[in-house]
Amino acid sequence: MSDRLAPGDAAPDFTLPTDDGREVSLSDLRGRKVIVYFYSAALTPGCTKQACDFTESRESLEAQGYEVLGISPDKPEKLAKFRANDALTITLLSDPEKKVMGEWGAFGEKKLYGKVVTGVIRSTFVVDEEGAIEKAMYNVKATGHVAKLHKDLGLTA
Repeated sequence: MSDRLAPGDAAPDFTLPTDDGREVSLSDLRGRKVIVYFYSAALTPGCTKQACDFTESRESLEAQGYEVLGISPDKPEKLAKFRANDALTITLLSDPEKKVMGEWGAFGEKKLYGKVVTGVIRSTFVVDEEGAIEKAMYNVKATGHVAKLHKDLGLTA
């Protein structure tokens, strides 16, 4: 696990597969603001709520210049089921080796039900048009997070 990212840091670049077999590179999105969020597992209640919230806000976010990328350790096949099951429209990326999660500080020790475990740290980052971290939020809550993000960024819903 690497150190946590902070505003002003360069966002570590990555190229990851999507649920439909394409590849997405962060560097290809330069010139746009990008919301990168990490979640632990597709088809689980909290992660589903968060993904559905981002999907419901996708058009609004895109209209205000933001692209949304959701990254989990799930394989593309499971992400495809997640998309179909919940009618998700955001980009879902697969990081089964958790390499990208480690580079972003989104994998490591965390508290889960009072115990310290190693796993995905639910995190959200806003990357500016030049590829720098604008906001870095670790240990976010699945429920209500997208609404809070809108508020923090001064965006309309």
